[in-house]
Amino acid sequence: MFTVKKILGGLLMPLPLLGLFAIIMLLLAFKGRKSALFMALLSCITLLLLSTPLVANLIIKPNQPTALAFNALKHPKIDKIVVLGCDVNPNPALSANNQLGNCALTRLIEGIKLAKHYPNAQLIVSGGGFYKITNSSLMYQTAINLGISKHRLVQNPSAMDTAAEAKLLAAQLVDYKVALVTSVLHMPRAKDLFNAQGVEVIPAATDYHNFAALPLHRQLTPNADALRVVTQYSHELMGKMWIKLRRAMDAEAL
Repeated sequence: MFTVKKILGGLLMPLPLLGLFAIIMLLLAFKGRKSALFMALLSCITLLLLSTPLVANLIIKPNQPTALAFNALKHPKIDKIVVLGCDVNPNPALSANNQLGNCALTRLIEGIKLAKHYPNAQLIVSGGGFYKITNSSLMYQTAINLGISKHRLVQNPSAMDTAAEAKLLAAQLVDYKVALVTSVLHMPRAKDLFNAQGVEVIPAATDYHNFAALPLHRQLTPNADALRVVTQYSHELMGKMWIKLRRAMDAEAL
């Protein structure tokens, strides 16, 4: 079920979805269907627009509230800091931090910053992986290398998605003051899933983007980073739809 969900979800992201649609329409166009040629052209134009920082910023800006960033002045005490997993690039020949993707590193840095601000808080690093290398193990080693005592660290290596992270960690987090670290676009869905497990979390969002800060000529030039962020946003939309579907079938599913 997990693999099927990931495959279908991946195919519904902007790049594969619009790319496959354009190919199918072009194939039909060669058979003399002008409508198919028009739809293929529309798909290519849409893909280029979604890859344009100006358009990407319009899409993600309303979904990156600064209120989700952590404010230490409002929280004199934190018991546990949970850093959710993200992308990894397994390669045993490299150090742990060099095997973490940018998203994972950004989250971990925020978690370590909070751990140093709250010296008595436990730092929980979460996330599964592949090729016998987990996100949590790479974060664990990187955190130690950056000065966090291993006695303060806890790994959660079995979770392959956010719903599993919330379920597996819930028993350790109930009735504690918990800071949840994840990307800002992912935070609403993650918070919802942890709340559903009876865990009240304090958002500590990171991984913000502001394409409006780029020079105008760069805002108008399509690039892979803009498309990546729009894909991340699309992933969150699909994730929320999946949660609604699962809960419609079983109120206690997620």
